[in-house]
Amino acid sequence: MSSDEQTGWSCYSRHFFAADTSYKAKRLPHIAETLMGSEFTLGPGGKGSNQAIAAAKAGGKATFISRVGNDPFGDMALAAYASAGVKANVMRMEGVSTGAAFIFVNEDNGDNAIIVVPGAAGLIGIEDVEANRADIENAAIFMTQLEQPLEAALHGLAIAKAAGVTTVFNPAPARAIPEELYALSDFIVPNEIEAAELVDHAIETDEQARAAGEMLLQRGAGAAIITLGDRGALYHAHGQSEFIPAYSAGKVVDTTGAGDAFSRRFLPQLFPRDKLRSTRCASGAQRQQLPSPARGPHHRCRRARRSTPSCNRCDGTVTYFEAGNSPTSCLLTCDAS
Repeated sequence: MSSDEQTGWSCYSRHFFAADTSYKAKRLPHIAETLMGSEFTLGPGGKGSNQAIAAAKAGGKATFISRVGNDPFGDMALAAYASAGVKANVMRMEGVSTGAAFIFVNEDNGDNAIIVVPGAAGLIGIEDVEANRADIENAAIFMTQLEQPLEAALHGLAIAKAAGVTTVFNPAPARAIPEELYALSDFIVPNEIEAAELVDHAIETDEQARAAGEMLLQRGAGAAIITLGDRGALYHAHGQSEFIPAYSAGKVVDTTGAGDAFSRRFLPQLFPRDKLRSTRCASGAQRQQLPSPARGPHHRCRRARRSTPSCNRCDGTVTYFEAGNSPTSCLLTCDAS
């Protein structure tokens, strides 16, 4: 990899865009019940989309492939990519809606529950991957999740792995996956719920998390990183295993996008390739998500937490997301300063 690639690393993300409609309330309603909520927000989202925007804001040259409908939510997607500087290889489709998500946020503890309708992105196929083969083969990192047909994700990982591209696989939403997918993943990055689904046992203790990580390695993954909510994250690789505690940022109000924030901080730290340091940095980003009364999630500036002069990209206290649930580049600046 050239020095140019290291300073302007390229990330290729393929998945789907979803317009996030977020509702905050005390609890979910029962069937046939209507509840009053306390807050509503609408903005761009979707795991792959969030991560592509986040990678661009972290200094990467991000490319994103998906499909959207020819509707206002599709307009929202393209505007978000243009604003963030993401190369959008996105097909607009007639007669099919853009993906959308219903997000319930518990106003007391920030826990969420999500329903996703893929819409046009559910029609992504191997032909979309082949049309972007050159971009995948020339990327530094290829990252994918399971918000589109499994065969498309598998084909993209196979192309990237054959070309020597670092592959990052986030197995979300959780589902059964074929054995060959593990061997195509340099890093597999599930949360504790997704990891439990993959290994078919609960992950409530450190020992259970480490056993899950070892099982993922035995299936062929290069390294497993299991995010554990307020317990931090486990980095588990051959000959190396360590728990990284989460940074405290006060009361958690909304956990939506925490995993995407983790990925955003993990990817740039791969260059130079200090994988354990990458996990430490990402664990900090995951726990720094705080509420904004006007614009949704944002991240607290680490320099501000040290009570030192203000960050040169924010007001010294917080920096807001500019698109969807993706962190801005300020967090990277503050970490490095």
